[in-house]
Order: sequence, then C-alpha cells, then structure tokens
Amino acid sequence: MAVQLRYAARSDIGSIRKSNQDSGYAGPHLLVLADGMGGAAGGDTASSTTVSLLAPLDDVHRADDLLPLLRKAVTDAHEELIAMAGRDRSLKGMGTTCIAILRAGNKLGMVHIGDSRAYLLRGESLIQVTKDHTLVQYLLDHGQITPEEAANHPKRNVIMRALGDTEGEVELDESVREAVVGDRWLLCSDGLFGVVSNETIAHTLLHCANLEKCADRLIELALAGGAPDNVTVVVADVLDDRHMTQSTAPDTTPIVVGAAASQLPGSVGGPGADGNGGDEPAKRRRWPARLAVIIGFVLLAAGAIFGGWFWTQSQYYVYEAEGNVAIYRGVPQSLGPIELSHLEERSSLAIDDLTDTAQRRLREPVTHSSRRDAERFVADLEAQFLRDQVVEDGSDEPTEDPTEAETPPDRSDSGSQPEETP
Repeated sequence: MAVQLRYAARSDIGSIRKSNQDSGYAGPHLLVLADGMGGAAGGDTASSTTVSLLAPLDDVHRADDLLPLLRKAVTDAHEELIAMAGRDRSLKGMGTTCIAILRAGNKLGMVHIGDSRAYLLRGESLIQVTKDHTLVQYLLDHGQITPEEAANHPKRNVIMRALGDTEGEVELDESVREAVVGDRWLLCSDGLFGVVSNETIAHTLLHCANLEKCADRLIELALAGGAPDNVTVVVADVLDDRHMTQSTAPDTTPIVVGAAASQLPGSVGGPGADGNGGDEPAKRRRWPARLAVIIGFVLLAAGAIFGGWFWTQSQYYVYEAEGNVAIYRGVPQSLGPIELSHLEERSSLAIDDLTDTAQRRLREPVTHSSRRDAERFVADLEAQFLRDQVVEDGSDEPTEDPTEAETPPDRSDSGSQPEETP
C-alpha cells in the first residue's frame, strides 16, 4: 500500500527561557526534532546545525538505506558539533537531543538519542516509542526508584546520551517499522511531556483531527502548565494515497520551526499543511518556498564543511609512517575519497625501538592541538629511547615513559558524565 505523510510543526520559547534552543523539521519523507543544551550560545547552534545536516535526507530512498542514511547524518552532526566547539570556546559543552524518522514507501526508519520523545497514537492507544536516555530512566530500569519517584525526581533532566556533548562514537537507538495508515506520530521535546500528562497528550491527539490545530493545542497546554522550558512538537499522520486527488493530497512544503527557523534563510516556520486546499497554481507556488528551504540548508551545511576543513588543518597527530614515528597535519579521518590529513614529518625513530607502552599507544593516532605539542611528544619519545640506550641492564635508575604521563583520561569516564538539559 502506498502511503504519504501529512504533517505540522510548532515551537514556542516558553514562559521562562530567554531563547529557543529547540529545532524541528517536517517534510514529506523526514521528521526531525532536536532539543539543544549548552547555554545561550550553544543550545540553539547545536539543534539548528543538527537539523540542517539531516534535512537533505528529505527525499525518496530505498527502505534498506533508511538506517544507514540516518546513522551517517546524525554521526556527521555529532562530529560537526565537536569541531565547532573546538573552534569556538564559547560553544564548549553544547549538545542536543535528536529524534529523526525517515520514510521510504511504507517503511519508517527511526534513530533517537537523548530525552526527547516519539509517541505513536494507534487507534485510541498512545504508545511511547522511545526510551529516555536519562539518569532517572536508568534508575527506574534498575529498580532503584519507583515511577512515582521518577515523575518528580530532582535529577530528571540529567541526560546520559546526547550529540556533541563528548567525543567518541554516537550510541543511537534504531528501529524500522511499518507506516500504518491511520497512525498519528508525535515528536516532542521535554517542554511538552514535562508539564502535560500522557493522558492529556493522548486525548489531544485523538480528538483534534486537524493537524495544525492539534499542534497548536499541544503548545497551548504546555504554556498553560507554566512552560518552564522551550516546547516543540512535530505531528504527522500516515495516509493512504491510493484515492487521493489533487485537492486532498497533503502539502509537501517543508516546515522548519524553533532555532533552525530563525537562523536559516528561507525557512518555513509558519502553518503546516492540512491538505484542505490546493489548486494547481497554489501547488506551483509551494516549490519556491521548498527550494528556498533546501538552498538554505545546503548553504549552511557547506559553510559547516568548509569551516570544519580549516579547523582540521590546524590539528596534528603522531602516528606510524613506514615503520617510523611521524607527525601528520590534519585529523585521522576521511570525507569519502578525501583524506583530511597528510604526512608532515617522518622522524628517524623506529616504532620497534619504543617501549612496549609507547608502541601500544601508537597503535592509534595520538592527537595534538598544535605542531609544537606534537613535536614535544616525539622529542619525549626520542629522549626515552636515548635513556634506554645509556642505562645498563640492572641499573637502579628508574626509567620514565613519557607516554604514561600524557595518556588522556578514559573517554568512558567523561562520556558517562551526565549533562543537564535546560
């Protein structure tokens, strides 16, 4: 069965926050919601950058490609946020949650990280599809607190996983499911479910047939509940398109809301499509708006790529080259066929002459933020080698391994540091 999505999206700064750090996107093939964190300068940048790098996925794809495409786009967003924070100290610590649903025919691929949520209304039942990556959810899963305690726990905003908060591999929840006609999907930030009960959300989704009015009503409920945080919703219905006419077919103009709408040129942050109108001239008028949105995303993504390239060329790392210790300029990664680093200097120090500890360390590139730091690291290795040549077997003189002192903290330690969303 062929299906289509009819969608709407809304975002509001709330009653307390000074800026909107949420971003949302809704299109015919793609739904995205990101809730940024990291202060006034960071949260909106994190969420809007993430949305901009996922938006180009809003196109026709094969079902088998759904998760690989989403996984790569989200990983690219994570790495770009890390790079941006490296270039601009004011962005240090920024991050964002992310939920994205990509449609291919009647299949939906979903990826999720953080504490934003996806709900599914099927029939009269509301199902929470995603599980929060929060400290409270962890305690709940392990039986350390009750659901009643979780609802008002003082650490309920502490999240365990997000994009951009720490370096390392992104750990996503992934799934593929059927797009069932009659289903209604809701993506929302914690600004909604933090103050509006699941029962009220379910009642609104069930009884507000018009998607625009439904999205508006959800925002109104959050505001009525005090709205201590930004609140963003993306709502979508799965439709059977076999008997659709031009006048009943859903609009395909992308909708962008929140921080992404204010930062991207040509964004459509206004009303969503309800499919009640639509003669041919109106249909043609939708394309300039959609094209403007796409161009805006492409320009932002291009700027991020070029900015990222210049940043890579200010980085250095020490690794092996033809059996010797060498200094490389750039980062030990590639962008498709393009290598992001090149050999800068190969020393005369052989890898085989290093201590076992140093050899183990150099099995992976050892990164440095400047050439001077990289040269100092190599000089320490050379000094260690010379000391080993002088010290006789059985000498009481201790030998210091410089790599032991420079080993960075275990990423698993820093990665497990919970980060609190605003």
